[in-house]
Amino acid sequence: MNGLLTDLYELTMAAGYFAAGKSDQVATFEFGIRRLPAHRNYVVAAGLPQVVDYLLNLRFGEEEIAYLRSLPQFASAGSAFFDYLRGFRFTGDLFAVPEGTVLFEGEPLLTVRAPVIEAQLPETYLLSAVTFQTLVAAKAARCVTAAEGRSVIEFGTRRAHTPEAGTLGGRAAYIGGCAGTSNTLTGFRYGVPVMGTAAHSWVMSFSCEVDSFRKLQALLGANTVHLIDTYDTLEGARRAVKVGGPMWGVRIDSGDFLALSRAVRGILDEGGLREAKIMVSGDLDEYRIRDLLRAGAPIDAFGVGTQLATSADAPNMGAIYKMVEVEICGIKRFTAKYSEDKISYPGAKQVFRDKHRDVIARSGECGSGEALLRPVMLGGHLIEPLPDLEQARRRAAESIAWLPERLRELEAAGEPWPVIHSRELRALTEQTRANRPR
Repeated sequence: MNGLLTDLYELTMAAGYFAAGKSDQVATFEFGIRRLPAHRNYVVAAGLPQVVDYLLNLRFGEEEIAYLRSLPQFASAGSAFFDYLRGFRFTGDLFAVPEGTVLFEGEPLLTVRAPVIEAQLPETYLLSAVTFQTLVAAKAARCVTAAEGRSVIEFGTRRAHTPEAGTLGGRAAYIGGCAGTSNTLTGFRYGVPVMGTAAHSWVMSFSCEVDSFRKLQALLGANTVHLIDTYDTLEGARRAVKVGGPMWGVRIDSGDFLALSRAVRGILDEGGLREAKIMVSGDLDEYRIRDLLRAGAPIDAFGVGTQLATSADAPNMGAIYKMVEVEICGIKRFTAKYSEDKISYPGAKQVFRDKHRDVIARSGECGSGEALLRPVMLGGHLIEPLPDLEQARRRAAESIAWLPERLRELEAAGEPWPVIHSRELRALTEQTRANRPR
């Protein structure tokens, strides 16, 4: 992991910490959700393996160090700082909620405790990697909820903001409940089921639409999905019937999905293809899926691309990474930000969840219910293998099923899930506020 993949101020602060003699001070930083995205009642935590990979492999090579030396911001940084970067390794601790955990506004998702430079530098990468996947996982969960048991397939790499975003987006969508992805690298790298057959160009490369269907079916057999809307959707359905089985079904990528799916269902049934399924794709999101099914559309699967891969209606989240305590000569000093609308809370924390509420408490407090933040890395080492992707996916499904019905709705709930601060955390917050630097 290239140490330059960060904001410049992380590195200038690192040089400042080093020059001020603070590099041995142990700091605790917290990744938290300041505000949920619009129309969201929850998010689904995702991206932890990328965080661990980053912390285990963060390095500065000679070319990167030479580049930093060339910048005017580092003109006064002594050679000892650059020697420090040559040997840089993350030696701290990481605590995190497991992937697939449902989280609410104000809750911590990750805690990093390490010598202050090691704890400061990961800020940019962690915010980017976790926020993106968490948003996509939550968007996928909403689409899957709207689909009411029908399959949702992630189709969004071509619309993602980078190819790597598309690959990770496919992974996050699977955690959120999607049946699979069109991204083959996601399938290879993470074991996510891959799905897809042919585009309109396949049909257009033949002078006869029926021939294109036959050739595809000869290759794919029962996995065949005929794309029937290249010229005339209903005629395409009739030609698919002419070819016959075996096939999975047909896909419609344009037009009035409600009217077309009804007509296509009739054509398939009359042609003896009652088992053939109908998939639709094209500018879908959770609201269109919900509305189609409420209207009785006989659709079996949905391919969702742009809206899912970019979390288009909520492309960002109020995530923060703040120092909450620092240890100097064995003495712990608690830190917090008190500026208007951007307050943070001091001290390392734990979140306890029971069937009635979440309680954000000080780390080390006893609480009722499940403790969400768990040790992942200690002393720079992964303490045990992370839960695999299937476990994260199951946790997400169980977490969402556990939610009250009002929180599974697509609109913002009038009554959010209760999240409160423990008495000890409230007392620490007031004490820290009273003792803040003047």
